[in-house]
Amino acid sequence: MHQLASLLRRLPASCGPVRLIGVDGHAGSGKSTFAGRLARALGGAPVLRLDDIASHDELFDWTERLLAQVIEPLSHGETAHYSPYDWHARRFREPVPLPPAPVVLVEGVGAGRRALRPYLAFLLWMDLPRAESWARGRSRDGKELREFWDGWVEAEQKHFSVDPSRPFADALVRQCAKGYELRPGPAGTMETDQLLTLSEGLSAMW
Repeated sequence: MHQLASLLRRLPASCGPVRLIGVDGHAGSGKSTFAGRLARALGGAPVLRLDDIASHDELFDWTERLLAQVIEPLSHGETAHYSPYDWHARRFREPVPLPPAPVVLVEGVGAGRRALRPYLAFLLWMDLPRAESWARGRSRDGKELREFWDGWVEAEQKHFSVDPSRPFADALVRQCAKGYELRPGPAGTMETDQLLTLSEGLSAMW
């Protein structure tokens, strides 16, 4: 994991002084867990979770809010302030700060969308098939969210049919028994064309 962190730190800034890194994939593909581990390898890099930007009424129609609340201030080297959505209370909470750190992770379905890609320094795609991802997500969330998941699956399919992220991924991430495997993505921008095995240890192996 530290090998990937080192690669990301060396990238040119993409949003003002920030290297904005997208972590995208189907719901249930392991984005949050991976982003959390990568953030730790980066020394505590901030993570913006798109679940905080989306809402029941706007599962995917949150682009303008993200650009206004987050991208615009970061692009000027300023601290962003965004209002996280409370999925239980169904309302947005008080704004929280997001500083223009050297590396900021944006994690969630749609992190590699067309409107956001110009501001990304690197796009990671969790390469788990959608059916397997959704099955994991449904199992995780239980019966009480079954109706929500039915609506989500339809919305996600519609989103990716018109604005796919995977074809523009710089790297594909697959979870394995111990750690992750990182492969060059369709965008072909990785520094190597080899398989990279990522672990929680102090180093990674080629």
